[in-house]
Formats: sequence, structure tokens, C-alpha cells
Amino acid sequence: MTSSNLIPSLWDNSKASTLDEPGLLLYRSNLLGSDLRITNYGGGNTSAKVAMTDPLTKQSVEVLWVKGSGGDIGSMELDGFATLYMDKLAALKDLYKSRGQEDEMVHNLNHCTFNLNSRAASIDTCLHGYVPYAHVDHVHADAVIAIAAAKDSERLTKKVFGGEMGYLPWQRPGIDLGIKLGRMAAEHPEYVGVVLGSHGLFTWAKTAKDCYDTTLRIINKAAAWLEANAKKPAFGGEAVAGLKADAREAVALRLMPEIRGRISKSEMKVGHFTDAPEVLEFVNSRMLGELAPLGTSCPDHFLRTKIRPLIVSHDASAAALDQLIADYGDGYSAYYERCKHVNSPKMRDPNAVIYLIPQVGMISFAKDKATARVAAEFYVNAINVMRGASGVSTYVGLPEQEAFNIEYWLLEEAKLRRMPKAKDLAGRIAFITGGAGGIGSASAARLLGEGACVALADIDQASLDDAVAKFGAAFGKDNVRGFLMDVTQENHVIKAMDDTALAFGGVDILVNNAGITLAANIEDTTLDLWNKNISILATGYFLVGREGYRLMKRQGMGGSMIFIASKNAIAASPGASAYCTAKAAEVHLARCMALEGAPTGIRVNVVNPDAVLRGSKIWQGEWRQQRAASNKIAEDELEEHYRKRSLLQRSVFPEDIAEAVFFFASERSSKSTGNFLNVDAGNAVSFSR
Repeated sequence: MTSSNLIPSLWDNSKASTLDEPGLLLYRSNLLGSDLRITNYGGGNTSAKVAMTDPLTKQSVEVLWVKGSGGDIGSMELDGFATLYMDKLAALKDLYKSRGQEDEMVHNLNHCTFNLNSRAASIDTCLHGYVPYAHVDHVHADAVIAIAAAKDSERLTKKVFGGEMGYLPWQRPGIDLGIKLGRMAAEHPEYVGVVLGSHGLFTWAKTAKDCYDTTLRIINKAAAWLEANAKKPAFGGEAVAGLKADAREAVALRLMPEIRGRISKSEMKVGHFTDAPEVLEFVNSRMLGELAPLGTSCPDHFLRTKIRPLIVSHDASAAALDQLIADYGDGYSAYYERCKHVNSPKMRDPNAVIYLIPQVGMISFAKDKATARVAAEFYVNAINVMRGASGVSTYVGLPEQEAFNIEYWLLEEAKLRRMPKAKDLAGRIAFITGGAGGIGSASAARLLGEGACVALADIDQASLDDAVAKFGAAFGKDNVRGFLMDVTQENHVIKAMDDTALAFGGVDILVNNAGITLAANIEDTTLDLWNKNISILATGYFLVGREGYRLMKRQGMGGSMIFIASKNAIAASPGASAYCTAKAAEVHLARCMALEGAPTGIRVNVVNPDAVLRGSKIWQGEWRQQRAASNKIAEDELEEHYRKRSLLQRSVFPEDIAEAVFFFASERSSKSTGNFLNVDAGNAVSFSR
């Protein structure tokens, strides 16, 4: 293994010198969590035993700072650490009598809390607390897990690390494993850590920097040994040749909506596709059929990727997908029945998370985009583990019963129940044209806030980039994408819809919103002006609506289309014949599509705004000047003019239109199609008739 392949130290002594012990712990944690070769998202934990002043007695006490339940060491802040009195944590050992008390001991960790810290302690707390060293790291490095997941893992641990590392066979984390780990560390001062069978790595030291350095050194030592001793080629070599990149994308684009539609009946799913080199090497290999059914070894990998993946042929037909998914569900149900206990939680979603496609890559599905992406990252970790273990020995997955005991652990179930209730649009995917403008941007914010993933399409690259960056910062980068698109260009529309399906797995909500306002008296309306209005507002809505309809129909889950038309679609205005005609066409197109979409559950409704000036691009140019001139008022008087003209004497803002968009996008309007909703503060001429 060359030096360029080794994990480099990122420790900065000048920065570290400014930090106290909790600060050093956080610094070390963030460094370790920044590299997926060290540990995966949410995986592993770190700790430090720190002298603190007791808030009541004012005496110095030893406090364990350890990553709390559900955190991620790469992105956490100081409030992500649980804090516990060490003397109380040690006293739990006197209460512990048998393995049947494991869960009870986890609940007793609450009685050890220092300074009323609300961060819940994790099940690994005792593993850190009972090691007699100030600083402890627990990570899920691929190279070390490859050794831990080998059939002869204990022998390999001694061979690779000599006498500086101990070994403990697989055991579910808890106080019993913590006692064993602490005893081993105390009885073997020559050890700098322990390999946990099928699980991961524990290392320790007297200082934060020494602990960090030791963790990196042990991981690099394992990686170098595996590289030097592995059989070549990996996974027995190639069984099938991969397709070219564009062909791989085409397959993923075909399969993702069809799989998503089949597995989202009880819970909506969002997808993620990757054809990373590690994935292609595995899915195209001779050992795919042998290794994939074994599942993963590390419990963190397993919890994210399920008992095993589903292998899908790249040319699988609809009937084949039906059978594959049904068979997987039946197999999962049988697994649940074989392994369940009297008090096990009810069976959860029986569908696969990971879908392996020979010649193409891997698709993952989960309740949101971030979880789907992270699941894929975890399975890449699992692939690396299988490569390493099978290259020097025989790979061994987590035993089925142990896997079940973790997946349906009552403590895990309690954690799931503590999670916030899913938002109204969780797992939904929205596509919004004119997404960087006032109404489009407000609609995106409303849908993102309700849990949807959103693809913004706009012709203005700079505004689009700004909107994507803003929403990424507010709602998470995973949940928003931006696509440069001209709605009048068929190839642009098709590509943007395809890119959305490839990014998220499909489309459930389509907001047809791209707009333009060019007006003139009828005798002054040029053919160019007429065609431009029709091209953007009628043809553009048709192209976007058609592609969205096609995608929704392929998914087989219904969907909701919302056309942003105008008061002028219902009520004619002088001096704007081209605009009014095109807007009227939008409404009628929506009604026609509502008729065709109803049998497949695709709803199509219209929102009719009026005089939404604030944040609107179409009110920034000639239209604003023309409307001001037509009403014989100054441009800065327009908003007040339209407010006074309305029946309710109120201005209409982009957020008001967004509220109507959300209504039609959500289940609140599940029995509404072919309708239009005026959001104009009241205008008698646009009343529905």
C-alpha cells in the first residue's frame, strides 16, 4: 500500500493548543468523522474522562463525555455529547447480575447524568466508561472490520497487529461487553485497543492527540496488510462487463421510478443511485451471488441496509420486478417469523433498502434522500469489508438471529418511537418550473418545509444557483436540486425530468409555474410577441405537464400537478390578449389532463393568482411599466392600487400562492381534481361560473 492510500493525520497542534478537554474531544471527533474510511455517518463514538466541578457540591468530579445517542461524530457540536458521573457509572457494575439486565442498565444510565444534560446516553456508554484510559475511540473503519468479519478473525488480529491489540468475539453492545472490554484493557497494559468481532475498532490513550494518532495508525496498519496480502483480482474477478456510463444511467432511470412505485405503497420512498467503482467491481463480480445474500457484518451497516440486498437484472421487466419484490417481501416475512421473540415489535416495512444491479450499479431507497444516500454509503463500506475479508480469508456476515435482535431491539424501537412524526410531504418529490422566481421559490420553501424533496427548474442560472444554495442551507443539500431548463425546448424538459428521476427516484408533485408577461393592444401585438406568450405559457406547460404525467404514470402511485395560471385565465383584460389567451389555455389543458389522469390517480388543479408583485420576476420589466401606464399611476403605486382593487382590500404575496400549492400537493386535497382556486384577495370578474 502506497503512502498516498493511507489516511493522513489532520491534527493541527496550533489549533489544539487553544482547546480545553471537551473542546479537544470535539476536535478529535470531527476529524475522525470527516473520513468515511475511518467511520460512516452516525457510526462510532468517542469519549474523554474530564475533571469537572460538580454544580451542587462544587467539588471536582470525574465526568465521562461520550457521544450521545443518534449523533454523528463528523458533524456534531459539544451539545451532542452525553455527560455522566464516572463514580455513578462504575456503581452500575454492582447492580448488574445477568445478561437479562442489559436493557435495564441502559435505562439506568439516566441516573448517572451530570449537570442535567438532556442528551441521551448511547448503548456504547459503558464500553467507553469502563476502559481505564482518559480517551477512547470507537470507529467502524472498513479495513479493521474486514479483519473482524473474517472467519478466522481472532487469528488475523494477532497476525496483523502482533501483541498490541486484543480481540473480543461478537457480542451486542451493552454493560456486559463494557465490563469485558474494561477488564481486557486493565489486564493488558500493552494493548492500545481491541478488535470487536464482526463489529469494529476500540482504541485508547492518555491524551486526545495520542488517541487520534493511535486510531489512524491501527487503521492504516490494517489497510496496508490487507493490500499486501489480498488475493487478486478482488471478488474472484469479473463475471460480467459493466455497461457504458450513459447506458448505466439509462437503466437506473428506467428502474428507479418503477421500483419506487412498487415499494412506496405504505411509506413513500426517495431513491439514490451510485455507480461508484467499488460498487461496479462488486456487482459485476463472480462472488456477487455468494456474498450479497450473507448480508453485512457490522451492526451499524446492517441497521442502515437491512438483512440483505436485492439483486435485480438490468433488463428486468415489469413482471420480473413484481416477482422479485414480492419474493423479497416473502423472504423478509419468513425471516421475521423465524427470529421474532414474544415481545418483538411488529414487523416493519418488508421491502429491500439496497438494490444491486449487475453491469449498472446500486440503487437505495429510504424515507428521505439523506437516509437513502447514507444507506448507499454504508453498503459501500460493507463492500469494502467483504473485499478485504474475502481477499485474505472467508467473509462471515452477522448471524441471522443476532441481526434480528439488533433490528428489532426494544431499545432501537424506543428510539424510533421518539422520532418526530413524519411531515405531510415526507418521501414526496416535487418538480417546480420557474423555481428561482417569487412564486416558485415560495412554493419550494413551503414544500421543503413539509418534508418534500424539490427539483427547481429555471432559465436563469444565477438565480437558480442562489435559490439552490439558500434552500440547501435551510433544508439540507440532499433535498434540493437545480436544473437549467427552457420550458419551450422539448429536449430541455425531458432531460430535466430525467435528471430529477435519477436524483430522487421519480416525481409526485409538479408545479407548472414558469411565466412571462409581454403585453400590447391587439393591433400592436406582433406574431413574435404572440408566439412567445403561447410558447412559454401554453406549449411550455404542455411539455412539462406531459413529461410529468408520463413519469407519474410509470410510478403507478398517482400524483398531483398544480398549474399556476392567473386571474387573466378567467377574466379578460384589455391590452394583454396574448397573455390572457395563453393563461386560458393552461386552465383548459389542466382540465383535459385531469380527465385523463383520474383513472391512474393523477390529479391536476389550477391556482389563479392576481397581482403578485413582491419577489416576482415578471413584474420587474416591461409588464410593470405597461400596467402602471395602463392604470395611469406610478410604478411604485402598483401594489397599493391592486390591494385597493381587491374585494378584501389585501395584497397577495408569493407565500399565499405557495399555501395553495401545498394544499393541492398534499392529501388535504386528495379528492380534488380539475378545479381552480383563485388567490387574488377577491375579484368578482374571476369568480368561477
